[in-house]
Amino acid sequence: MTISYDDFSNVDIRVGKIVAIDDFPEARKPAYKLTIDFGPTIGTKRSSAQVKKYYTKETLLNKLVLGVVNFPPKQIGPFVSESLTLGVPDEEGQCVLVTPDNEQAVIGGKLF
Repeated sequence: MTISYDDFSNVDIRVGKIVAIDDFPEARKPAYKLTIDFGPTIGTKRSSAQVKKYYTKETLLNKLVLGVVNFPPKQIGPFVSESLTLGVPDEEGQCVLVTPDNEQAVIGGKLF
């Protein structure tokens, strides 16, 4: 399926900083509940992420990530996810987070 550049530009992808991590034992697959700060314009949003294979709570805290901030909230079991934390699959289909490669990325900065 081909989309237009205008379609893609409607997806609001921002740099966020993970400021809190909680266990999510009710999830079907091992996951965390993340609280991500997307800066003063967007604020904080919650997201569920199936990233336990590669990340601990300690390695996630204060990590910069990319997330979609303009999707509608999504009910995941007893949790409401407000953003989509972006990742790509490893060889086994497990999530590897998409992150800025430089700590100078501005929190809340929009992907371009």
